[in-house]
Amino acid sequence: MKTREDIESYLLRLGVTYEDLGHNVWRIKDNGFENLLISAAGPVVVFRLKVMDLPPVQREPLYETLLKLNAREMVYGTFGIDGHAVVLTASLPLEDLDFSELQAVVDDMGMAISKHYPALSKFRTAA
Repeated sequence: MKTREDIESYLLRLGVTYEDLGHNVWRIKDNGFENLLISAAGPVVVFRLKVMDLPPVQREPLYETLLKLNAREMVYGTFGIDGHAVVLTASLPLEDLDFSELQAVVDDMGMAISKHYPALSKFRTAA
């Protein structure tokens, strides 16, 4: 079973700036991210990134776009809704987590944001 020390060593190996928030939670603060949270919770490592706030009206076109992106574009993660926010999440089993898996998820999330945020951000002004 991998430990918090393994995750921290992977983050160091990635060469990213991160903050240890305690309770097995880390926040990546660079590599194009300001708030990518990584948490080791039980048998999984969860990656979560707030993309934007939900628009107050006309959400259906945004929901359709998110579903299409999940089906066609996403490798590791998925777009979803959490409260009043659009989030990007992914999870991996902690037991046999290795560096390349963690790197692939971080890279996939970074690519998703850089590729899809311009289109998604147009929904923010749909109100």
